[in-house]
Amino acid sequence: MATPRIEFWFDHASTYSYVAAERVGALAARSGVEVAWRPFLLGPLFTEQLGIHDSPFNVFPVRGRHMWRDVERLCAKHRIPWRRPGAFPRNGLLAARVGCAAPDAPWAPEFHRAVFRANFAEDRDIADPALVRGILDGLGQDGAALIARASSPDVKQALRDRGAEASRAGLFGAPSFLVAGELFFGQDRLEDALAWAR
Repeated sequence: MATPRIEFWFDHASTYSYVAAERVGALAARSGVEVAWRPFLLGPLFTEQLGIHDSPFNVFPVRGRHMWRDVERLCAKHRIPWRRPGAFPRNGLLAARVGCAAPDAPWAPEFHRAVFRANFAEDRDIADPALVRGILDGLGQDGAALIARASSPDVKQALRDRGAEASRAGLFGAPSFLVAGELFFGQDRLEDALAWAR
């Protein structure tokens, strides 16, 4: 019998994706569910679907004020390190490309979590190639080679294809979880997605 599986779709600049990234590994392991980490970019999706070129949390300030307090509460609840970033949203393009360059590498989940922590626990610029390279080197990988690979035309196209796939699948935000085509949106639907996968 095949191992149950969920696809975890996220953007490294997304606050709620950070919460989900910190929770999904342990919960999935306890549930016996495999996780496929799927970084993509929310920006093109928001432009396509909403006609905006910024985070909805910036475009709609009332919603944004609620989000910051909500994420602060969630991080306290789940004991997740939190520091409100000095810039929002940050540019997660390079990290997403690295994720597309090595989509199912054993070290990929820890790479993504480290990028999230740099952004939302350490208030560091995740667009900085030196930061991304340092994370990769710290995981025992050749950071320079992976960053070079992430800048190749085929990986750039892979990320564009990932965004098109997200759109076709009906995604409209992050985090999102797909289970055999069934969509669960929001970090608060993680447990539901895992239960559906089982």
